[in-house]
Amino acid sequence: MEAALTGQHYLVDATSDGQAGWDLAESFSYDLVLLDWQIPKIDGLTFCRRLRNQGNRTPILLMTAYDSGAQRVTGLDAGADDYLVKPFAIEELLARVRALLRRGNDVQLPVVEWGVLRLEPSRCQVTCQGKVLKLTAKEYELLDLFLRSPQRIFSQSALLDRLWSFDDPPSENAVRRQITNLRQKLKRAGAGDAIETIYGLGYRLREVKLEKPDSENPLAAVWERHKHKYLDRIAIIALAVEALKQGSLSDELHQQALTHAHTLAGSLGSFGLDRASEIAREIDRQLRENLTDVTVLQDNIRQLHVTLDLPVKASVRANERKTHLKVPMHLFVVDADVAFAEALATEAKLRGMTVTIVHTLSDARSIASQQTPDLASIDLSLPDADDGGFELLEQLTQGCPPVPVVVLTDRENFFDRLKVARLGGCGFLQKPVSPQQAIETVSQLGRPPRPEASKILVVDDDAELLEVIRQQLEPWGFELSLLDDPRQFWEVLNDTKPDLLLLDVVMPEVNGIELCQVVRSDPKWYDLPVLVLSAYRDTDTVHQVFVAGADDFIQKPLVEPELIARILNRLERRRLQQRLGRLWQSRR
Repeated sequence: MEAALTGQHYLVDATSDGQAGWDLAESFSYDLVLLDWQIPKIDGLTFCRRLRNQGNRTPILLMTAYDSGAQRVTGLDAGADDYLVKPFAIEELLARVRALLRRGNDVQLPVVEWGVLRLEPSRCQVTCQGKVLKLTAKEYELLDLFLRSPQRIFSQSALLDRLWSFDDPPSENAVRRQITNLRQKLKRAGAGDAIETIYGLGYRLREVKLEKPDSENPLAAVWERHKHKYLDRIAIIALAVEALKQGSLSDELHQQALTHAHTLAGSLGSFGLDRASEIAREIDRQLRENLTDVTVLQDNIRQLHVTLDLPVKASVRANERKTHLKVPMHLFVVDADVAFAEALATEAKLRGMTVTIVHTLSDARSIASQQTPDLASIDLSLPDADDGGFELLEQLTQGCPPVPVVVLTDRENFFDRLKVARLGGCGFLQKPVSPQQAIETVSQLGRPPRPEASKILVVDDDAELLEVIRQQLEPWGFELSLLDDPRQFWEVLNDTKPDLLLLDVVMPEVNGIELCQVVRSDPKWYDLPVLVLSAYRDTDTVHQVFVAGADDFIQKPLVEPELIARILNRLERRRLQQRLGRLWQSRR
């Protein structure tokens, strides 16, 4: 079985006893479990029930030599999705596997275009400037992964986890060789240096950059809303400098000026105001180290005002239009009801789909043999279909590539539902049903599943910078909690239960280093990833941050690609550590 499945390009982890299989199932996410009824340590039925009791909905194919109806019912009641009697033909096993994978979440992946490259998953083919590239299976999988996550940085461990099996992982040198070979082929084909190395983090697709007008820059709007608050901070600094000139600078006013200068140095660059950030950093340095040269301080404050009066430029990260996927979904409607089919087509076109309509089984077979749609809707009550349309359903779902199909029928019959499920149908709707509801069900098949959102708690006393961070992180699907008062940290931490912390160093009342120490001293939170933000770059500050237990140090002003990469890297490491921890614990 392992050889046959591997030959079909599935990644397979195999084991001969139930306990080892359970350890793997708890440690890794699988698309399908092939489970023998009679295996040692944990039998198949117990394994199946335990998996379902934990809320795990991974499809399960139960294999056994038992062939009685009662035993089939027992296996299915235990939570199995399908039942295969031994001995069986490998071809039947592969067909059942394909059907279960389709039933779970099989969605025809869209064509991806990036610059001169075009990847067509239906043909497993990549072209560059219209010419087919000859890639190995692993090179194709690597490129497909990069193209479908064009903004993400993949570490070597992430590539190993996604593209190689658990039982036979290659060395990291082998991963680098695969990347090198793919780069060379892309460069020779005319795609340029498509894959870039982010040193210390991993690899990602080099972005195709297209300029957008400044009016589309979301940070410019944020800046205009909060500009007056930054000018108020500068006014307090100017007041402190004037007091210094008069010889009446109090410790309290001096500390306020330092705090505001630090905030300006860290925040302005995040709006793309790099020159203003440099000036603010110099003011911060002078306020801390050199209070004698008042004239230079006043000149820097004037320069800062002039710089902030200029229009905000969109920063490079806000000015880049990321590579995007083209998703031209084509719907195949097979329905004897002409009016209803036309209504379906109208609704589908409103959602941006293209539609082909046929009203007979013979026409449907002819069309299906000539082209492969992205999605299909089939009426089981076709006049020329003796088998109720099931043969057409099987033709579409068993094809290469398989087509996600929603079945519509005016019959309420459990065995029809069962047969549709066994043949790989993705949806079953009983007529009468509105065209809107039918197309909504169909369109769900064309939506890729959203990854589980990671929760991030950000603590910074600069409310405006928190909004910038929101702009940068929300598009990535993170669930954000933003806190500008560190005194509320412990309560918010326990309420939100984040997967990662972002802490600013310099804050009133409680600083980020102290918050990090609090987290590391608690048994519940001691292993929570902590990233610390600071405009200070001196060795002493960096040393204090890591001594307190932080996992990473990020300099302000924030650079969006770097911030995203470091967050993803830490979240990925934590997930890997948790999986390995569960695996080792189960083996003790």
